[in-house]
Amino acid sequence: MVIEKINLADKFSKFNDHFSPKIVGILNGQHVKLVKLSGPFIWHHHDYEDELFYVVKGKLLMQLREKNIEVFPGEFIIIPKGTEHCPDADEEVWIMLFEPASTLNTGNTQNEFTQNELPII
Repeated sequence: MVIEKINLADKFSKFNDHFSPKIVGILNGQHVKLVKLSGPFIWHHHDYEDELFYVVKGKLLMQLREKNIEVFPGEFIIIPKGTEHCPDADEEVWIMLFEPASTLNTGNTQNEFTQNELPII
């Protein structure tokens, strides 16, 4: 196994597409993913997995059924399994995700945003 550090700015510079997570690390059955968001995603939930959204750049609006939460650079939010949520961003936001390797980006919903195979960058 090669041990190396990861530079987030470098990894984010390697892609421009939105709503398409990229794997940048694997640990203990978890994937560390990077994704760029712009505009609203979809309402969904994950039956078995919690998700951690860490904002690297921009502002994330995490819509929940009972309230909305703004998440700024250097902050993160954990969405417990079973919680309906809809990530949204008025302008491009860079997110680092920590979630089990089995987590499908659209959770209980299959649509044009669903990514079954994620690239490692």
